[in-house]
Amino acid sequence: MYKIAVAGTGYVGLVAGVCFAEMGHQVTCVDIDQNKVQLMKSGISPIYEADLQDLMIKNYKAGNLNYTTDYQSAYKDADAIFIGVGTPEQPDGSANLSYIATVARQIAESVEKDCLVIVKSTVPVGTNDKVEQFIQDFLINDVRVEVASNPEFLAQGSAVHDTLHAERVIIGTESKWAEELLQGIYKPFNLPIVSVNRRSAEMIKYASNDFLALKISYMNDIANLCELVGADIQDVARGMSFDERIGSKFLNAGIGFGGSCFPKDTKALDYLAKQNGYELKTVQAAIDVNKEQKTMLYKKASRRLITFNGLKVAVLGLTFKPGTDDLREAASLENIPLLLEQGADIYAFDPVGADNFAKVHPEGRHGRGSITYVSNVEEAIKDANVCFIFTEWGEVKDITPSMYKELMRTSLVYDGRNIYSVDEMEQAQVEYHSIGRKTVERQNIKELNERELHAARS
Repeated sequence: MYKIAVAGTGYVGLVAGVCFAEMGHQVTCVDIDQNKVQLMKSGISPIYEADLQDLMIKNYKAGNLNYTTDYQSAYKDADAIFIGVGTPEQPDGSANLSYIATVARQIAESVEKDCLVIVKSTVPVGTNDKVEQFIQDFLINDVRVEVASNPEFLAQGSAVHDTLHAERVIIGTESKWAEELLQGIYKPFNLPIVSVNRRSAEMIKYASNDFLALKISYMNDIANLCELVGADIQDVARGMSFDERIGSKFLNAGIGFGGSCFPKDTKALDYLAKQNGYELKTVQAAIDVNKEQKTMLYKKASRRLITFNGLKVAVLGLTFKPGTDDLREAASLENIPLLLEQGADIYAFDPVGADNFAKVHPEGRHGRGSITYVSNVEEAIKDANVCFIFTEWGEVKDITPSMYKELMRTSLVYDGRNIYSVDEMEQAQVEYHSIGRKTVERQNIKELNERELHAARS
């Protein structure tokens, strides 16, 4: 087993550190925030992620997982140091590598034995070469330090499972020593390992994420066309899924992708291509489609209603996906400001993301509109004039079509995740607008009522 230090305790760093400890390695997680370190030592996870907190408590008590702000003591005698700090998007779409550089210099000034530095953060192709040179420039002691690439492929909400049961582990190295050390670290996981050079590993990360983003944007584009020609995107996706060349995953149409990976990674790869004099037309198209898709429901509702001013608007779901409290690139962040500008009185529900959203949009009045955070779906939709569904939480799926009809003042629902059956919403007499499917309009409901009345009389 190896002595491992992990720089950064966000989604990437903390999940990696905990999972390495779970596999029996001696792990120290490093963060600059003393309050956060104390919180983790007390057994509380700073992020909402299934199974993570239980494993933190288990391995901390077992003595093979620790947290510290003292990077020097953590790095000085580590066999391997994993860098899992953020690489946030900059205004031009490029990745901000300043956090990577800070950690690299700290490592160079701290290590006292031969050490492998592994970058798990998503970084542009060629970054690991620069990190290795940067460390060599500031290295104090006469020790061997090499840099390897080991991109993560976890999904928020299932990050622990995705790490412990990964479909493959990608390692990018430039020497046999680095390759064997990294293979040794991952040996207890008993997972397939794909060993390539550093630049290929960096590209695999971007190429994988951007391919999935392309699938999502393609299906959203097809969904928009389905609405115009009378096809049903869910039937189309089901028919496509039987083709093993296409597969069944990432075929669900909706209001676009969000989170910390796809939006940032598509823009970063697009930026990298342009910097090298090449245009990735497919990736640029995915970016454009996703941007338009985010406000598709708002535009539909704006065409349907005279105004949002003074209306009670229910918003179900604030996070970019269920199973996480992450709001990054969430559709709610695009739509709620538009609704507030139009004077909507918003009643928002999210089982775990409301506190984070309130940091951006505090409860109370915002110009002509207002926002109130509620603890359940029923409270959000009661007496509402219109309802928007942005996240497919289980609590939202549990609401039956008839409950919208019974609780809302006007049963007008805009579903960005295609949760409900169109036929069931029509039977419940709910005016229902979704993505890429038939719209249940008032005229449909009127015709349904007339058919039921005629059937009753005959």
